[in-house]
Amino acid sequence: MDAVLPSVVPQPVAARLTRAAIFLVVTLEPGLEAENAARKLFGNLSGLLRAVGFRDLEGGLSCVLGIGSDAWDRLFGAPRPKDLHPFREIRGSHHAVATPGDLLFHIRATRMDLCFELAAQIMSRLAGFVVTEDEVHGFSYFDDRDLIGFVDGTENPVDAAAVAATIIGGEDPDFAGGSYVIVQKYLHDLLAWNRVPVAEQERIIGREKLSDIELDDAAKPTYAHNVLTSIEENGEPLEILRDNMPFGDIGKGEFGTYFIGYARSPRRIETMLENMFIGRPPGNYDRLLDFSRAVTGTLFFVPTASFLDAVTPDAGPAPAAAPSAAENEPSHSSPRRDGSLGIGSLRKGAPHE
Repeated sequence: MDAVLPSVVPQPVAARLTRAAIFLVVTLEPGLEAENAARKLFGNLSGLLRAVGFRDLEGGLSCVLGIGSDAWDRLFGAPRPKDLHPFREIRGSHHAVATPGDLLFHIRATRMDLCFELAAQIMSRLAGFVVTEDEVHGFSYFDDRDLIGFVDGTENPVDAAAVAATIIGGEDPDFAGGSYVIVQKYLHDLLAWNRVPVAEQERIIGREKLSDIELDDAAKPTYAHNVLTSIEENGEPLEILRDNMPFGDIGKGEFGTYFIGYARSPRRIETMLENMFIGRPPGNYDRLLDFSRAVTGTLFFVPTASFLDAVTPDAGPAPAAAPSAAENEPSHSSPRRDGSLGIGSLRKGAPHE
């Protein structure tokens, strides 16, 4: 991976998987007050995390904040992360929907009470300024299995490989150290799935159900889930980091998987989803989707922790200037004469991209 400046600290996107998580997606209300409240929270988030996490230092509490395309324009303007855009719905044999979302909070810990307390503290500071679009409380299910009975995340990269897969480098120098994340909420038809013979389930997933051993290539159908989600570029695998979690509401009969994928480019995840929903080649789609339906879909940019620490409430987009000779000055990706990137008013002395 391209080197990241020592002063730039990424958010903990490559943290190890945990036993509990809360996935919280919200949209900002109109107006400057909502924007200022969001920016104020950004600057205070690391302090909130320390205060709640100090109550159990072994709890592994972390929080990753993602910012959607529309929200980035409202909160910061130019420069923009070069690959940031709204989630693109996919219509094929099945439908990957696009749903609203300005901010994502991915909260992880060994204990749900730590996740719950941090989520409550975050939302108390955003009260009246956001609308909750989705909130999912995820849990680890036995030996890291999904509710469909298969182990999830077996092929996740770890350590340096996880960083290389998720952290932006020289391809977008203004935002080196950042990442992208796509989230989707899937609901499973477990009654229908459990009627499928185990041998056929294994062919759909591409793994043995009990042992989690990958099927031989000769035994895998071309529509197997782990075939369609494996992509390469110039002969090299392009990896993402998944931190999926099961969730459910037994009283409502809802059983699902919350998909969350981090990557240094959203195109990696988008290609996997196109393979799943449209097929590779078209029509050869992921048969798991016959039993699992996507009901949300959003894409976010994950700025560095250094960037968030430096944000102040008034760090809004600079007003548009009238056309002048300044049009011949360097592009928005070049630092201004004052050494800033034009993101807005940041705390003095705090590191940022």
